[in-house]
Amino acid sequence: MTNIQAIFFDLDDTLLDRNKAVDKMFLIILDKYYDEITDGEKNKMLKRFKDYDSRAYGQNDKAFVLEAFFNEFPPIERIQRNALQKFWNEHFPMCFSINENVLHLVNVIKEQVKVAIITNGSTQRQYAKISNTNLHCCFDSIFISEEVGISKPDKRIFEFALNKLNVKPEATLFVGDDLEKDIGGCQNDNVKGIWFNPNKHSNDTKIKPFAEIHSLNQLINYVKVP
Repeated sequence: MTNIQAIFFDLDDTLLDRNKAVDKMFLIILDKYYDEITDGEKNKMLKRFKDYDSRAYGQNDKAFVLEAFFNEFPPIERIQRNALQKFWNEHFPMCFSINENVLHLVNVIKEQVKVAIITNGSTQRQYAKISNTNLHCCFDSIFISEEVGISKPDKRIFEFALNKLNVKPEATLFVGDDLEKDIGGCQNDNVKGIWFNPNKHSNDTKIKPFAEIHSLNQLINYVKVP
């Protein structure tokens, strides 16, 4: 294998656990806008909240999530429609936390190769997540789709990152959890895609990753560590 010059990372559900953040966001909403509810009702509400969040995943406008949720489960105090996006932008990035092992791993890799983040999403929210979890200190560059003007799986966002870091696609790895957007997208630009699959889902697509890992620690196998 060609000596690796760089490793690019997806953000949500790769470096950061988005599912845990959605759970925390739900608890903030529950505490702020609802009286005491039973555990059964809480579980039902959480499931529906995650359903609405899933439908809006990848979209910058998150007002739909809260509006749909509040329509189904009327709160004590209703937020005005024009304030829903602001509420999400202010609270959701604060729901993310970083695993210290991930920070350590990225810093170890950074000693050997260039490292960058390529993520879809809102510039404001993605930078807030990155800053609040101290990931901004670990990476050489950060590329956010809204800021760049191109979203994964479009290969041009990978080309943009390669040019900025002055590395060759065949000497670059991209690590992500989404087979279509991450792996299919980067491999369209001849970047080697490593599928991060901690829950060991089956691959029901025609996309063939360069490699599959179940723990980010396995990335050490692809760089030369003294």
